Parts: sequence; C-alpha cells; structure tokens
Amino acid sequence: MRKIIAFIGISLLFTSCIPTKDLTYFQGEPKNKNTVHQLQNKPYNLQVNDIIDIQIKATNETLVALFKAVEISSSSVVTPEKLYFSSYSVDKSGFIRIPYLGEINVLGYTEKEVRLKIETELSKMFKNMDDLFVTVKLAGIRYTVIGEVKKPGTAILYQNQVNVIEAIANAGDITLTGNRRSIRIIRNNVDGIKKFSIDLTSFDFMNSEAYFIQPNDIIYIEPLKEKSWGTGDTGAKTFSTIVAALSLVTTTILLIRNL
Repeated sequence: MRKIIAFIGISLLFTSCIPTKDLTYFQGEPKNKNTVHQLQNKPYNLQVNDIIDIQIKATNETLVALFKAVEISSSSVVTPEKLYFSSYSVDKSGFIRIPYLGEINVLGYTEKEVRLKIETELSKMFKNMDDLFVTVKLAGIRYTVIGEVKKPGTAILYQNQVNVIEAIANAGDITLTGNRRSIRIIRNNVDGIKKFSIDLTSFDFMNSEAYFIQPNDIIYIEPLKEKSWGTGDTGAKTFSTIVAALSLVTTTILLIRNL
C-alpha cells in the first residue's frame, strides 16, 4: 500500500507541474513572410461603434469654430469619457454626424478616405481650402482581454497600432496557468466574425494577420489542463498538495485498521 501511494504521489508530482517550455515566450527562430507583413500593415477600415477624433483647423479660427466639438472639461488630460463625448461615434448604419456637414458614411472607409470626404464637403462651403487643415484618427484602440490574465477587462490604448503582446502586457501578463500556445482572438468587422489562434511560445505569431489587434477585438487566454487538476502551478505547491493528500489517505487507513 505504501509503495502504491508513493508511486501515485510521484506520478502526480511530475505530471501536474507546468513545464518551462509552456511558459517561455518567443522560442525558436523568427521567420519572414512578406505576404502576411503586407496584411498587417493594411490600413484599418472603420467599423460600427468606432470613435473617431476629427480636428478641423485654420489660421482664422472663426472659420472653423462651428465645427469644433464641445469641450466637456477644461482639463487637458485625455480620458475615455472626454473622447466619447467630444469625438464622433460611428452609428449602427455606419454614419457620423458633423455639424453643418450632416451625415457622412464612414463604414468600411480608412481614416484617409474619411478625411478626403470631409475635405470635399468643406470645399463646398469654403473657397480657399489651402487655409484648412483636417485630421482624422481613431480615438484610441479599445479591446477586451479575458481568461488567464492578471487584470482581465476592457482597455483603451491611445496608439496608432497595438500588437497582441502590448495588449496582454497591459492586462498584467498571462498567469502561470494560462495557455500561451493557444491565444484566441475574436474579431467582428464588415466581413463578419473572424477567429484567430496564435502561439506566443513561437516567433511565428508575429507573422499572423492578428499580430496587430483591431478596435473591439476580444482576446481570450485559455487555461492549461494543470489548472483543472488543482494540484498547483509550481513544484512547491504541487508537493504541498500531494503531501497533504497522502497524509489524509494514510490517516484514514490507520483509522480503519484500528477499528
């Protein structure tokens, strides 16, 4: 009986600990794939619920004062709340509504294409367009991380591009029980829902179409099977759990024998 218990304990100790290879990022050598690189650098097409920051400037401020968004705070600090109320949100029909310009369809268009549309509409109102300067950009990249990370939730990063490593790092990194070999990215765009799976333990994920996340992406980190076993994610924790379990079994056997 003692040999059987010892064998079970040793087997659990070796099978429940998480191997180092499952915790190490960027294993192997990087590979170059020009086709995927072109996909990664393809301009982003605006989607429903995107928030766009549009700035119209001119030497004569009175010319563009009517187009300026209303400031909700005198503070210069950029917050999600301030951007939400002072920027333009793409409605369910794919339109934004700008004062005096009316509704403009932006669904599926790039930032540059939207800028050109706005400049075309402004040219109908102003003779000298050389004095006007228009900028259009996303008001941050909003995404959600759930699963085996230290700080799951929704976040906004104010950058032109955000890769999956930056997004996960902003969520506190993956926990020890997170599966780094199977990171799921769910993306909803004009072409429908797309699902991607990338392996962060290999350099190959940098060649994935999902390397750069898009607004409203959902990133899901699956748990490792070791988590469901409940024996511990490190050798010390596993050993303590096994010792406690074996002590309980031994005590039970002794009590049965003494009855």
